[in-house]
Amino acid sequence: MSPKHPTHLRAHTYHGLAPGPRLLVTGAVHGNETCGTRAITQLLEEIDGGALAIERGTVTFVPVTNPLAYSLKQRMGERNLNRNMAPSAIPQDFEDRIANVLCPLLDAHDVLLDLHSFHTGGAPFVMIGPQNNHGALEPFSHAAEEMQLALHTGPHRIVEGWLETYARGVKRRTAAAEAAGASRAQSLVTDPNYGVGTTEYMRSRGGYGVTLECGQHEDPQAVLVARYAILQTLGLLGLVAQPAAPVPMEREILRLVDVMDREHAGDSFTREWRSFDAVKAGEAIGTRHGGQAVTAPADGFVVFPNPRGEVGQEWFYFAQRRA
Repeated sequence: MSPKHPTHLRAHTYHGLAPGPRLLVTGAVHGNETCGTRAITQLLEEIDGGALAIERGTVTFVPVTNPLAYSLKQRMGERNLNRNMAPSAIPQDFEDRIANVLCPLLDAHDVLLDLHSFHTGGAPFVMIGPQNNHGALEPFSHAAEEMQLALHTGPHRIVEGWLETYARGVKRRTAAAEAAGASRAQSLVTDPNYGVGTTEYMRSRGGYGVTLECGQHEDPQAVLVARYAILQTLGLLGLVAQPAAPVPMEREILRLVDVMDREHAGDSFTREWRSFDAVKAGEAIGTRHGGQAVTAPADGFVVFPNPRGEVGQEWFYFAQRRA
C-alpha cells in the first residue's frame, strides 16, 4: 500500500464492563496537527499495559483521522476533512471516503473530543457550539453538558460562534464567486454545509462535542494539553475510576463575529499575528494586494490568522468578548 493512498481508517475501541456514555476521541483530522495523535498513542499503551482502566461505557480512539494528509505531513489530503462533513453516496475525493467511515463512528457515540493544533503562536483554547436553540442553522439541546466538557479540558479560553460566522463568510463568497467554471473546491466554500465539521456533525446527530486547539503544531506542550484533556474527559464521563480535576476558576468566553477571506496571493498581514492578539477599532490587521487596509471593525481579537491561507478561503477571524 502506498503511504499516499491509504485504504483504511484505524480505530481502537474499549468497552467497559459497566454501562456508561460513548466517547469518541479524534486526532489528526488535519494531517499536520499531530499532538492528539501522540497523546492518544501514549494512552493506548497505558490502557493496553494496564496502567489505565476503562471501567464504564465505551471509548473509541482514532489517532489519525485523515491518514492521507498525515502521510503527506500537511493540513489536507485532497480537501479539508473538517469541512462538508457528511456521508456521500458518490464520493468525489479521499476525504469523502473517510467521511463515509467517520460519520457512522460519530453516529455510534454520544460525545466527541476532537484534538487540533494551530500554525501560529498562542495559548490553547477550546471551541464550543451554540446555546440551546431550535433554529435552522444548528439546533442544539446539550449546551450545559458541552460547557462542562469544555471547562474540564483545561484551557481558560472558550470560543463560540463558529458556524454562524462561517455562514456569514459563505454569503460573501457566494456574492463574489463566478457562476461559471468554478472548481469543486470553489463550489464547496460557497456552500453553508461546508462549515460543518466533526463537532457540528456530532451535534446534528443528537450528541455534543468540543474542538480543543492544544497549541502550536510543534510545541511539545501541546501533547501534554491533549493528554490532560483526554484524561479529564474520561474522568468527567465516568469511564475511568479517577475523577476529573476541578475546573479552573479563571475563564474567558469569546465569540467569533466575522471572518475575512484572503482575496489575492498578495494580501499580507501587517505583522505576525497570533490567535487572540488584541486589536483596537480601526487598527490595521492586513493589507490587500491593491493597497487597501483591512482594519478591525471594533475592539476585539484576531483569531486563526493564516498568512498562507488559500485565495478565496479564510484569512483570519475576528472575535469579541461575550456580552
